[in-house]
Amino acid sequence: MVNLRGQRTAPLPIWFMRQAGRSLPEYRELRKNYGMLESCLNPEIAQEITVQPVRRHNVDAAIFFSDIVVPLRLAGVPIDIVAGVGPVLEQPVEKLSDLEQWSQPDAEDLEPIRLAVQGLVSELGATPLIGFGGAPFTLASYLIEGGPSKTLPRSRQMMLEAPEVWEGVLNWCADVTAGFISAQVHAGASALQVFDSWAGKLSPAEYVRYAAPYTRRLFDQLRSLQDSNGLDVPRVHFGLGTKAILPEMFEVGATVMGVDFHTPLAEANEALHGVVPLQGNIDPGILLAPWPEIERHVRGVLESGAHAPGHVVNLGHGVPKDTPPDVLTRIVELVHEASAP
Repeated sequence: MVNLRGQRTAPLPIWFMRQAGRSLPEYRELRKNYGMLESCLNPEIAQEITVQPVRRHNVDAAIFFSDIVVPLRLAGVPIDIVAGVGPVLEQPVEKLSDLEQWSQPDAEDLEPIRLAVQGLVSELGATPLIGFGGAPFTLASYLIEGGPSKTLPRSRQMMLEAPEVWEGVLNWCADVTAGFISAQVHAGASALQVFDSWAGKLSPAEYVRYAAPYTRRLFDQLRSLQDSNGLDVPRVHFGLGTKAILPEMFEVGATVMGVDFHTPLAEANEALHGVVPLQGNIDPGILLAPWPEIERHVRGVLESGAHAPGHVVNLGHGVPKDTPPDVLTRIVELVHEASAP
């Protein structure tokens, strides 16, 4: 965790976004009998899936196996995750009264999350667990669009034509996610990451006006969270295609910036004035290339991030499902060897 606090270590730590999931044969075998949301809300299954990549790859952190829409489901939203599609809601939100049928998850609703995290912290021992949740903009997009969307037409219409509804929906999403992440940290997670997957679809001006206030509301509720040693929990913020808004994303309350694979770490470090720890940013698209190309690319990422105050090596997006697991194991070994003192 010290790299997330701006203290570089040798060797550097490494973990992978979406490391617990479809690329692992043991995950696919386990999931044959369970749906996605069922897996997320069963503490024993969520615990087993979270630990699988730690056992196989020897990564330096685990990330809690769940989904950003899980707190919506706990709030009563009839959302489902359709294989090959993503989160789907048959009746999208159109007005503020649509939110009245759902309530903020309470301690009882969040009990499966607490139990899973407590079990994980005990099983992982010295390996830290990272909690996570979705930023209000991305979470709200699923509620408003009814599913994944490349252009977010209904969301953009609501921004412009019904700003009071937009504000209400995103505030509601911020509070739902705050409770979800807080439950993970209170149960023992050592760091947290907020995913704003669709933030890169906004211009800098749009991000500041239509997303940042609500993400700040979320981070404001996470600022006081501490780990078991009484230290403030590092707060990572990540989005895809966000090169133009990295400073704005940092300023909403993050302490670490996740950097996607489109943005060299050296450029991200410069944009953030060399004072922000970074996480990233191996290109997931190179994971099917011959090993010499992968090795050259990984070494380039290490070099690009060499001047950041802290660097946690990761992908610049999630692990693709067709990634050979042995490639990830070799990358972990390479990073540990190449960054050793």
